[in-house]
Amino acid sequence: MTQETLSEAEYDAITDAAAHWCMRLHAVDCSAEERLAFEQWRDAHPLHAFEYEAMLEIWDVAGHLPRPEPVVTLPISKPSSVWRQYTVAAAVCALALPLAAVAGWNMGWLPNSYQHFESTGNLRQVTLNDGSQVELNLNTELTYSNYKDERRVTLKKGEAFFSVSHDASHPFVVRAGDGKIRVTGTRFNVWLYEDQVRVNLVEGSVLVTSNAALPGDGLRLGPSMNAQYKRGDYMPQISQTYANDNSLAWRSGKLVLDNLALNDALPLINRYLSKPLMLADNSTGTIRVGGVYNIKEINGLVNTLPRVLPVYLTRNTEGNPVINSMPRQPPKG
Repeated sequence: MTQETLSEAEYDAITDAAAHWCMRLHAVDCSAEERLAFEQWRDAHPLHAFEYEAMLEIWDVAGHLPRPEPVVTLPISKPSSVWRQYTVAAAVCALALPLAAVAGWNMGWLPNSYQHFESTGNLRQVTLNDGSQVELNLNTELTYSNYKDERRVTLKKGEAFFSVSHDASHPFVVRAGDGKIRVTGTRFNVWLYEDQVRVNLVEGSVLVTSNAALPGDGLRLGPSMNAQYKRGDYMPQISQTYANDNSLAWRSGKLVLDNLALNDALPLINRYLSKPLMLADNSTGTIRVGGVYNIKEINGLVNTLPRVLPVYLTRNTEGNPVINSMPRQPPKG
């Protein structure tokens, strides 16, 4: 069978169509008919799906671009979300045009390199384009973008250990949850679960802020210190990392629960489960659990809980396993 060859104009037309569909599918007024038309276009040729996935990568980067200042007066009722669509649309076009992309780089709006990494069933070690090394825990996803004024990682989910190559003039920033971690060269760990973030510093120093929208670079951590924050926190909570801390045991494929209350243990367990464990009530959360477990076999830990703790398991309407404390036996006599 003769392989199909497309002209340059045909390739350009596919790229333009992919950019159009990327913007329309992210628009609030995108109709069901348009979505069906997109699916028909995407399935019509393998290159359509390939170009659309490439546009999604660009869209992800463009989502971090600053909102442009308006040059004309617009009605106050203009929805702010429209600005993001204009900005992203401009970014998609800019990344498709080399000269505009150079201008975007010089302005600090667009990166000159972009990487996307995921880990599912295995731990993964990757090298960023700046030479930094990153270890990814299971179920982790992050992106790396190199801007003129900073190297930027967005941790979308999971946990990662960073060994950052030193460059004082080009800081390394990790965005996790609502906050960010700013460094020039160091080794540290970032854990993200739902809206909770924890940063453990091993070497060097980092600046941690719980809200990237606030002015300033945040609080400074030194070696053997950690910071925790969640959505809505004005500033992170800083504490010392003790010598027997096991939070980095995942790098060896282990989960260590050191006599933790279930309230504290569940976020560490749930990051490895497709259906997170739930607690039946607050009193069940005070029951303590310990042990060393293989992170690839956490489902086995769930099944053994009733054999090692005074609990039993049920399932809620969403199919999540629910931990219930055993009812206390009434006193005899």
